[in-house]
Amino acid sequence: MTRTTRTRSLLSGIAGAAALALVAAGCSGGASEGGADDTAVQGCNDINADYPSGPIELVVPWAAGGGTDGVARLIGEQLSGQLGGNVNVVNRTGGSGVVGHQAMVDAQPDGQTIGLVTVEIGMMHHQGLTDISGEDLTAISQMNEDGAGITVAADAEWSTAEELLTYIEENPGEVTASGTGQGGIWHLALLGMLLDNDLPVDAVNFVPSEGAAPALQELVAGGIDMTTNALGESKTMLDSDRAKALGVMGTERDPAFPDVETLQEQLGSDYSMSVWRGIAGPKDMDASVVEELECHLGLIAESEEFNTFMTDSGLGVKYAGAEDFQTLMREDDARKGEVMEEAGLAK
Repeated sequence: MTRTTRTRSLLSGIAGAAALALVAAGCSGGASEGGADDTAVQGCNDINADYPSGPIELVVPWAAGGGTDGVARLIGEQLSGQLGGNVNVVNRTGGSGVVGHQAMVDAQPDGQTIGLVTVEIGMMHHQGLTDISGEDLTAISQMNEDGAGITVAADAEWSTAEELLTYIEENPGEVTASGTGQGGIWHLALLGMLLDNDLPVDAVNFVPSEGAAPALQELVAGGIDMTTNALGESKTMLDSDRAKALGVMGTERDPAFPDVETLQEQLGSDYSMSVWRGIAGPKDMDASVVEELECHLGLIAESEEFNTFMTDSGLGVKYAGAEDFQTLMREDDARKGEVMEEAGLAK
């Protein structure tokens, strides 16, 4: 069983029988190839013998075929095998993520409907799109996190984030950035970085794009000067030496790019901006159901199959149990709301 270098305090995040199940995983045989140990799986299933009572619906608030959908389908497949029942992935799209997240909030709290909640749950209500937030959900497990990266063309004059920010300060309005749509997560990452360095939000021109891929094409073609998407999304350009990474806005270095320093290392700044994904359900779920799912998801996060998929997809693995994930959603909501308010994006 392989483990990523991402920090995952699995035993501290999973209580009671769940923790024992993980211990069992390390000292007994019977694991399926790339998956969890049979004894550990049974330990999870023993937490609540009556769960599940039928097929589970796993809601995805984004379209089929995207990165979030791929993560959800792999989790659903592995969860189905461990629970011994069907886990059906259902894409409920619309409203910039509102429709799918609302479906999670509105579900019965019996654990038969859960969802892959994404970072947008802490942004949508600040934008005036909905009233719901992470406080309306029961956090179960965080599965992923990717810090915003600072990527420039290979021949750019800057070699560090500090050099870039100094140039922006001395030449306001000359640098053009992209990476997402107006008000999207990577736009927010850029604005937060500027504000954290006492720079006005219009010090950099932002050109909306349909995502990281077209923005990176513009970057290497000379149409823009920088992007602030996750480094994993820039991997092809970085590996082919058509672009270079100046820094990452995560709380720690990206294991896939160990030489790229965080802003904290370069600037002494505590500012960070990341995307994350995790499993959650409606409010007031039964504690034993949450514990059982948390246990299973901890095993999935440790599995070779999951880690290989995430690495190949350019996505980071970061596990947190229910309590820590609920805290993350609450704190991330407040942090993003503050940046959006300062940047004039809140409604």
